Amino acid sequence: MIEIEALDHIGIRVADEDVAMKFYGVLGFTFHWRATDDAVVIIRNPAGVEINLVINANDNQGGKNVLMDVPTKIPGITHVAYDVKSLKETMETLAENDIEIRQGPVVFSSGHVSVFIRDPDLNVIELRGDDKDAQEIETERYVP
Repeated sequence: MIEIEALDHIGIRVADEDVAMKFYGVLGFTFHWRATDDAVVIIRNPAGVEINLVINANDNQGGKNVLMDVPTKIPGITHVAYDVKSLKETMETLAENDIEIRQGPVVFSSGHVSVFIRDPDLNVIELRGDDKDAQEIETERYVP
């Protein structure tokens, strides 16, 4: 068995570096490093979560995320989930920055509560709070 100790980074393909940096800045990510041999910008948040923005997207599939928005279910990573300190405050920050909540807040059977947003390239991001957040905001039960 391979003993994995931690998630190192998430690679997300984007079309526009400036637009992506602005969006992920709202989520607390800042510039960390730029690859010298590839179109990759590494960003990190204060908790140490790292995203490699791969800046080479050239087709937005007519404004659809092919893993989430088309009837044929293609294998692949469907979303990235981040734990947040306060979902209520997170939702306020999203509203202040005109970032649309696409689904939620929803409560899962495990008790956590989440909202789902899309980045400018339609990648799905889950922002996940704990059960105390469910008591502070109006929620609905998650239905897959």
